[in-house]
Amino acid sequence: MTSEIEAVSQTEAPPARRGRRRRSGDKSGPDLFPQKPFKQPRHRFKPLEVVSEDELEAIHDASMRVLEEIGIDFLHEDAKAWLKAAGADIKPGEDRVRMDRAMVEELVAKAPSQFTVRARNRAHDLQIGGDAIAFSCVASAPNAVDKDRGRRAGNQQDYRNFLKLSQHFNIIHCMMGYPVEPVDIHASVRHLDCVADMLRLTDKVFHIYSLGRERNLDGLELTRIGYGLSPEEFVQTPSVLTVINTSSPLRLDTPMLTGLIEMAKAGQVSIVTPFTLAGAMAPVTIAGALTLQNAEALAGIAFAQLVRPGAPVVYGGFTSNVDMKSGAPAFGTPEYMKAAIAGGQLARRYNLPYRTSGVCAANTVDYQAALETTLSEWGAINGGGNLIKHAAGWLEGGLSAGFEKFITDIDLLQKIQEYLTPLDVSEDALALDAIRDVGPAGHFFGTEHTQARYKDAFYAPIVSDWRNYETWAEAGSPIAFDKANTLYKKALEAYEAPPIDPAIDEEITAFVERRKAEGGAPTDF
Repeated sequence: MTSEIEAVSQTEAPPARRGRRRRSGDKSGPDLFPQKPFKQPRHRFKPLEVVSEDELEAIHDASMRVLEEIGIDFLHEDAKAWLKAAGADIKPGEDRVRMDRAMVEELVAKAPSQFTVRARNRAHDLQIGGDAIAFSCVASAPNAVDKDRGRRAGNQQDYRNFLKLSQHFNIIHCMMGYPVEPVDIHASVRHLDCVADMLRLTDKVFHIYSLGRERNLDGLELTRIGYGLSPEEFVQTPSVLTVINTSSPLRLDTPMLTGLIEMAKAGQVSIVTPFTLAGAMAPVTIAGALTLQNAEALAGIAFAQLVRPGAPVVYGGFTSNVDMKSGAPAFGTPEYMKAAIAGGQLARRYNLPYRTSGVCAANTVDYQAALETTLSEWGAINGGGNLIKHAAGWLEGGLSAGFEKFITDIDLLQKIQEYLTPLDVSEDALALDAIRDVGPAGHFFGTEHTQARYKDAFYAPIVSDWRNYETWAEAGSPIAFDKANTLYKKALEAYEAPPIDPAIDEEITAFVERRKAEGGAPTDF
């Protein structure tokens, strides 16, 4: 199974393994990339509710009936044995599992409502749940794209460059997958190089894929080594995440269940996310798609608690609609926004952290990309999203990771962060002395109050161009796409690798080399 979606460029020198330590937020080019220090935004406003309490209970009841009456296929013998022992209804020789609502609700209640995920740099630890928000970069795109070289198959250089951008910008809190799939590395060993790069090029929370037991175990062990934890400490310390995608409708396949088992056993985080596209893999009505999403998500979350009660999990929502003329996924639609908000209501009903996404269907950085991404983010924020995946760089319905799109999204995310910053209503901010000094018919440009604050009084955009028409035209009439193309390259120049302990670095290398010598993970090609 793939994750939510599915020309090699010039070679690059190996990633730097040691870097000069900087203060958090102390980035090169402060005028070019104004940003605040690394900090998770907080929900300041009550989440919206797109359905009433009675309507939410109707969705809950319908999803419980799906699990009780229709059931869901579990394509894993050990998983079925666990479920059978817990009281699920499973006929001999069949994969269909039916669970009564009391069993599901009792198990889901064992999951923590919030938890902390450790990062290699403890200043980048993440709270998942509560009022905390974490933005992730784009993940799992098979292609990379920029203005200079166009659309191309994913490769290691582009993969590493997206990691560098994710490390450089403080508004990106984690990497929820490979930003772009480096297909120039053989699939049997790709995970080894990719996780090693994540550990060396970033010091933020990251993700490993659940695509077979070997990849899970390798990713878990590399994380443990990279964080310098003993096996006993690692099991007690959530340190890495995975996404468990159901095969909608109503199926959890072998690789995903294997990942769910291994992550739960290791005390690590599983984000159970059905990919329920209304009109395709889910009913055409949003209420029907949400019913299916809820049933599948709760089935996976309940199973994780069977493996290890209290295992950290996240309720994932990825319900949208398709273009009924072509069948292509659509994102940032009114239906997507309503599903994102309702998904948050459901997650809160079960007292679970909520994962959602900032996505679009646009093929390039244009009005459509800005509109759909903004609406997606607005649905995610208003839905109370805790972990917002694909928040920077997503294009083409997830088929491409865009470098210019990454920069325009950073600007959007920083604006959202500023929107969520509490308003200062202190005595000084109320500015009575300044108002008294200026009086009627004056202006505030030259006041001491303004002069002391003008440099950081307002959010300074990265991409937006506030020059008047004449000045802008004299500069060649640049558009946002042009500016973002320049800025992503400047950000890569400003990047510095985070420090890593030399002994840990050597242990990572030794593990990767040993596993490559052993053949890596099984593959069909």
